[in-house]
Amino acid sequence: MDNMKKSASPKIFFPVIFSFFVMGFVDLVGVATGYVKQDFNLSDKMAQLIPFMVFIWFALMSIPTGIFQDRKSKKLTVNIGMILTGIGLLIPFIYYTLPTALLGFALLGIGNTILQVSANPLLIDISSDDTKAANLSLSQLIKAIASMLGPMITAGLALYTGNWKMVFPVFAAISLISAIWLNSVKIEESKPEKAPATFKSSFALLKNPYILITILAIFFMVGFDVAMNTNIATFIKSKFPVSLEIASMGIVIYFASLMSGRAIGAILLRKINIKVFMVVSTLLAIAGLIGIILSNNLLTTQILIFITGLGFSNVFPIMFAIIVEKKPAYANELSGLIILAVSGGAVIPPVVGYASDMFGTIGTIYVLILCMLYIAYASYYVIKTD
Repeated sequence: MDNMKKSASPKIFFPVIFSFFVMGFVDLVGVATGYVKQDFNLSDKMAQLIPFMVFIWFALMSIPTGIFQDRKSKKLTVNIGMILTGIGLLIPFIYYTLPTALLGFALLGIGNTILQVSANPLLIDISSDDTKAANLSLSQLIKAIASMLGPMITAGLALYTGNWKMVFPVFAAISLISAIWLNSVKIEESKPEKAPATFKSSFALLKNPYILITILAIFFMVGFDVAMNTNIATFIKSKFPVSLEIASMGIVIYFASLMSGRAIGAILLRKINIKVFMVVSTLLAIAGLIGIILSNNLLTTQILIFITGLGFSNVFPIMFAIIVEKKPAYANELSGLIILAVSGGAVIPPVVGYASDMFGTIGTIYVLILCMLYIAYASYYVIKTD
């Protein structure tokens, strides 16, 4: 496919972009953690097993998935990801025990890892050179919409049907229909111009301090994001006398702030230096977190959650761009390392669980601040080095 290729027709574009909506279903883990914890009377530490079961697969399956899609096709890989997502969502609905819930969320994590690896390059394949960036921004916005709708639909079904798990068959059906839709269209995929990324070529890049520091920033970003998503409802419920359904609105507010921030970022990042934008964003998120610790009012806390999410919303795509820009010839290897770093979503939540057991739920915010402080350091390092 030449560099001046035309954008795909709507018939091809819509099923591909909709796969990002399915990708957002992974964030159900946030609201589900609160309900599973309540249903099985789990400690904070045990409850963090749920996000661990979802996000550990980014460490185990990212590079093997990249190798698979290189040999087969990106479209097939995206479809496998959506089908596994659907199956994972159905398991705890059909038979609900703690082991089946963990198994279901493990399959959700595997499906999401596969989607994360394959959906972005497939979207790039069907985009013209002048629409790639806009389409990738749109894909993140669509993913954020799904992330925001998850806790709203779950809380609504819990209130009106008495069964929060009704969200599972709804989202499973959407996942499977989306796979059928994508499978129905023919897509011309680009062929790699160099040897595919391997474990050896990927890990060799970590010898470069710039790459190591920035990849670690991705690790802490995803850890922050998952810990915020999975713990903010518990934090609100422990601090204020509200139901879990009302507390879960904190997750909705967080994802609304991410969505708003990404829409704003798509405009401002065309005019503002991305590294300056990165520093301002991290400082805003840190200020929001400190405010959450000090706040004794529910509405104020909700506003501060929005401010924190607004600050955090663009740090991942900015750092992604900074990393790949440093060594564009190694984009495949760097993408593999970035996806491996998403395993921060498996590591940070258990740390949050320990901090919460030791210091109370305020320990959650302490860990989140430490994550953002490292991201601020990495941002400073990038500016200083360049």
